[in-house]
Amino acid sequence: MIFYKTEEEIELIRESSLLVAKTHAEMAKLIQPGVTTLELDKVAESFIRDHGGIRVLKAIMVF
Repeated sequence: MIFYKTEEEIELIRESSLLVAKTHAEMAKLIQPGVTTLELDKVAESFIRDHGGIRVLKAIMVF
């Protein structure tokens, strides 16, 4: 079954995708030897919240 998106849903997807792209760009400025993924995670979370986003998924993978 095919589900079509409404214009409102498409706009929400567009907005969230733009925030993700901006978050990636912000994190890219900080990536260098010695910076931990935990530090990057904190920056990403702050950036998302500061720009009106809500972080939906935060999973810790243990291998």
